[in-house]
Amino acid sequence: MPNDIRICDKCQHIRVKTMLPKLAKLVPESEIKVGCKNYCGPCAKYPFIFINGRYLKATSEDEAIEKAKQYIK
Repeated sequence: MPNDIRICDKCQHIRVKTMLPKLAKLVPESEIKVGCKNYCGPCAKYPFIFINGRYLKATSEDEAIEKAKQYIK
C-alpha cells in the first residue's frame, strides 16, 4: 500500500516549490497530493503534512518532514 501524503498549496507556512521536492526525495515511489485540505485553523499558524491518516504540524517545513519520516510505510 503506498503512502498517502498530502500538503496544502494555500498554507501560509508551506512553500510547495521547496517542500514537494524534499518529500519526493524522501518517498520517491509515493504520489504526493497538493491542494487545500480544509485544515485552515492550524494551517494559518504552522507548516503541516498529512501522512497516512495523521496531521503533523511543526515550526518549520524541515521539521514537519522530519516528523513525517516515522510514519512512512
